[in-house]
Formats: sequence, structure tokens, C-alpha cells
Amino acid sequence: MTDDSAPRAGRVDAQRNRQRLIEVALAAFSSGQEKVALEAIARDAGVGIGTLYRHFPSREALVEAVYSSELARLCSSAGELLDSLPPDDALRTWMERYADFVTTKRGMAEALRAVIASGAITSSQTRRRLTAAIQTMLDAGADAGSLRSDVRAEDVSASLAGVLLASGAPDQQEQAKRMLDLLMDGLRPRTA
Repeated sequence: MTDDSAPRAGRVDAQRNRQRLIEVALAAFSSGQEKVALEAIARDAGVGIGTLYRHFPSREALVEAVYSSELARLCSSAGELLDSLPPDDALRTWMERYADFVTTKRGMAEALRAVIASGAITSSQTRRRLTAAIQTMLDAGADAGSLRSDVRAEDVSASLAGVLLASGAPDQQEQAKRMLDLLMDGLRPRTA
């Protein structure tokens, strides 16, 4: 009879370390620091640099994991928000989360460019996932009568990108909120 608890415990511990590294890297990349040292990420995650490199053999691999994790979290939050909020409120809350996602991407822009250049992440993949999340909320809002039924998710996605391009700096947060409110006003049905 063999004892399988050790390998499973090791896998659980490794998965926990990986997740902790992603969380710490997200915070570090979002902090606004010019260049985040991988050694600092490992230290703040409570692991050695060797553990970081076992999970992420390069800075680009870590950036890809952080980006993919945050994109998945953002997209899955659409359904979660719809479970607890009216569709128009869910969409507006999701827009704030999207803004946070974009802010995170700015913090790792240099490394993210290398990941995109390698083909590991593509704009079309990201756009498809974001558009699907937006479409879920638009459909729910159209069914509830709180959002227009003639709006295309691709147009909302492009509008969000435009708002955040125009007012995405940290000192422009209030302007970004006002612009997102204007966008939401355009998504609501017209009154007679």
C-alpha cells in the first residue's frame, strides 16, 4: 500500500504558491513602479526565487499568467454581477472593473508587449472574451428593459477602450467615471 498524500499535498502547495505569486505580481505590476524585480515578487509571496522560476521561467511567463488570470476574473464577474444586481447596474459596475483591468495592464506594459509579440496572448482572443461578457449583460438588460436591444457588444467594448484611453491616468479617475456614466446613458432605452 502506498501513501499518496505526499504528492497531493505537494501539488496543492505548489498550486497555492503559484496563485500567491500571481496575486503578488498583480499588486506589484499595478503599483506604478517602473520596473518590478522578480526577486521582490518572490519574497513578498513568501517563496524563494527558484520557486518563482519553476512556475514562471521568465518575466513574460509571469506577466502572461497575471494577464490571463485577471482577464478570466473580469469576464467571469459579468455573470456574478448579474446574479446580484439589475443588468444596467451590473454593466456599470463591470465597467469599473474593466477600468481596473486596464490599469493593471499599464503597470506591466513593457513585458506585456513581449508576450503579445510572441503570440501567447492575442488582441482578438481578449476582444472575443470581453465582447462575450458584455453581450451577456446587454442581453440581460434588453430582456429586463433597462438596456437598449440595438446595441452591439463590440461597440461598447470599443467605447470603453476609448474612454480609458482618453482618461485612464490615475489623476483622471473622476473624468473616467463621468465618461462611463455618459456611456451608460447612451445604453439605456430612450424615453418617449
